[in-house]
Amino acid sequence: MDLAYYSDFAVRLVNSEEPARGTDRLTSVEAVRALFGPQQQAARRAGDADVTRLRSVRARMRAVFEAADEGDEVRAVDLLNALLMEFPVSPQISGHETRDEDGRPDWHLHIADHPANATAGFAATASMGLAFHLTELGVDRLGICRAAPCRNAYLDTSTNRSRRYCSDRCATRANVAAYRARKRLESERTGPADEPAGDPTGRTADSAQDSSRSPGR
Repeated sequence: MDLAYYSDFAVRLVNSEEPARGTDRLTSVEAVRALFGPQQQAARRAGDADVTRLRSVRARMRAVFEAADEGDEVRAVDLLNALLMEFPVSPQISGHETRDEDGRPDWHLHIADHPANATAGFAATASMGLAFHLTELGVDRLGICRAAPCRNAYLDTSTNRSRRYCSDRCATRANVAAYRARKRLESERTGPADEPAGDPTGRTADSAQDSSRSPGR
């Protein structure tokens, strides 16, 4: 069973909406089918009702990522367990016609594709993939992008658990914004450059001295 592949179902679903930007790509049957990627057999069952159903699952899935991102491990697990109970999976052994070097099928676990509807199939796959990711790598591997206004979900696969952004683009934008903020703060602390010393009229010391040497003094 491909852990990374199935857990990515959850990320794709959550990121079909960007709440802070007010955008939502999950608005049609075609959008539902696109979420399935290459699993087009399951996608063919999609209907109009799956748009609403998947939006509901999406909100619950986002709550899992948000709880994990906030460090509330117990809540994240409870929310994910509720999804697993509602959308159970039926694993089966599959070979996919692929043979190894000895000519035998490449047996592996696969999630059976016979749910009641497209939403049930997608939710079961996404929930199981996320559960594997969470239990194998840790709850803190589920995150929400820190680059405002982006609030995309991501799965941290870095070796040092250091990921904070959903993409390199968001990381760059956040770093540039932080740099500019530091520069503004430094400017506010230092204030304008000191003016050369002068008399109360605003003249510099040198100009005042030149005036004192002029004829008639």
